Order: sequence, then C-alpha cells, then structure tokens
Amino acid sequence: MCLLEGIKVSKGEAAFEPAGIGRIETGGEPKSRSLWLDGWRRLKKNRLAMLGLVLVLFMIFLAIFAPFVAPYDPIEQLIWTEGKSVRLAPPSAKHWFGTDLYGRDILSRTIYGTRISLTIAVAASVVSLVIGVTLGAVAGYYGGRVDGSISWLINVIYAFPFLLFVLSIVAFRPASLGLVYVAIGFVSWPSIARVVRGQVLSIKETEFVEAARAVGAEDFKVIFRHILPNVIAPVIVQITLGMGSMIMIEASLTFLGFGTQPPTPSWGYMINQGKDYLLSGQWWWSVFPGAAISLTVLGFNLLGDGLRDALDPRLNK
Repeated sequence: MCLLEGIKVSKGEAAFEPAGIGRIETGGEPKSRSLWLDGWRRLKKNRLAMLGLVLVLFMIFLAIFAPFVAPYDPIEQLIWTEGKSVRLAPPSAKHWFGTDLYGRDILSRTIYGTRISLTIAVAASVVSLVIGVTLGAVAGYYGGRVDGSISWLINVIYAFPFLLFVLSIVAFRPASLGLVYVAIGFVSWPSIARVVRGQVLSIKETEFVEAARAVGAEDFKVIFRHILPNVIAPVIVQITLGMGSMIMIEASLTFLGFGTQPPTPSWGYMINQGKDYLLSGQWWWSVFPGAAISLTVLGFNLLGDGLRDALDPRLNK
C-alpha cells in the first residue's frame, strides 16, 4: 500500500503522475522562426553587409530629402549672386564639393543626382522583375518546348554585349527617363529568369505542389500562389545585386548623351562635363559624382552578397 500512496490515477487516463513530484514546465511549444527572421539575424552579424545597408539607406535618405539637404538649387547659376569668381571654384567651406563652369554647386547637384540613379534602378528592376519572374516561372513549370523557346530567347539576349544592346534600344528614340527604364529593365531580365527557372524546376515536384494539382488547382494558381512565394529569397538577392549594375548602365548612358538631359543633374552627365577639366586641375567636377556612383554601387553589392549568405537555407544550423 505504501508504494501506491504516492500515485494518482485518473479515470480514463493511461498516464499517471507520482505525487509530490511536480511537472516539469517546458514553457510551452518552442517558437519557430521564419526564414526572414533567421536571415535578418545572420545579416546583422555580417559587418560588410551592414555597411552596404547603411550606404544604401544613406543614399535613399539623400534622394528623399534632397530639397532639405542640398545647400543650393542644383540648376541655379551662382554667378548672378556671387560673381564670376564662383566659376570652377575649388572645394571650400562655402562650397564643399566646389562649383562647375556655370557656377552651380557640385554638392547640390550630386545630392539631386541620387534621385535619378535610384529611381532608374528601382524602375528598371520592376520591369526586369515582371518579365523575368513570369517567363522563368512558365519555362520551369511547363518545360518541353516552352522551356526550350524561353531558354533560346535568354541565350540570344545574353549573346549581345549588355551596354550595346541598351544603346541599340535607346538610340532610335528621343532620350527620356521612361525609355531608359524600359531599355535597362528589358535587357536585365534574363538573369532573373534563369534564377526563377532553376528554383521552379526544383520545387514543382515537391509534395505540396503535387497536392495542389491533385485537388484540381489551375496552373496559374499553382505557379503564382504555391511556387513563386518559395523563390522570393533568391530573386531579392538577384535584384539587389543587379541594382548596382543598373546604376552603372544609367551613368554610362548619360555619359554618352542618351540618358538624362541637361540641366537635370545626373552623375554620368556631370562626369562627362568635367572630364575635360581633369588635366587642368579642376578635378572636383568629375571626381565627386564618380565617388557617389562608386559608393552606391558598393553599397548594393555588399548588401546583395550579405543577403545571399543570410537567406541561404543551407546555412541554417
């Protein structure tokens, strides 16, 4: 009897619990962490990626608050208020980045140039995202002749030099920002399509996709509701890495005269104007816009590399 005194038996229960011994509280079910939360935790540990994030956020801040940050109007010719001596003035306490031949403040024009570069990068990314994700998903899901045709188109576009292909699109139309958006986005989509195609090929044979087909879900719903949400992470990485290249392409087009037209401030156009004055000592006209391009592209590349490492499921422990 003494052995059974400390045992509580409940009717209808197979389990029993020794009296005097409390249950061990486990604190409930373990909290599951999403891919994005795990990715953010790993991203914060990557110092170079955080440096890239700071650079990108800083450029976004300048683009949004340019009217409040820039000390002067970017198209104002200061010779009418400060005299002709302000032409090609070197960096000073009044004009930190100096002035150009027309007496315009280089710092203000560099800050406003951030708007053009980031706007084109975002708009071109949207164009390439729509085309690349759609064609890549269709190619990977259907396979066969559809996959062969889309893959052939991707290889044809890859066969042309990137900048030359963009120039061939832009050169036959009047220069405009909208045309630059479409041209850069149209040439950039094959890389996204390849990433999406590869991901779809590996996901479409999984159990949850087969279950969606078994219940009679349409192909459109299977692709865009069940498959594409699982390929967002590599697409984000590809877009982030591609934004730096898009900014370089925009600067190259503007340098050649096919992008933003004067007097709108653009980094490529400023470099083009100032290149003739480098040997005569007026280096600031080209150097500071070039440095802005370098920092922005560096920020996107560092952030993209960090995102690639942070969102890779194989790094989960």
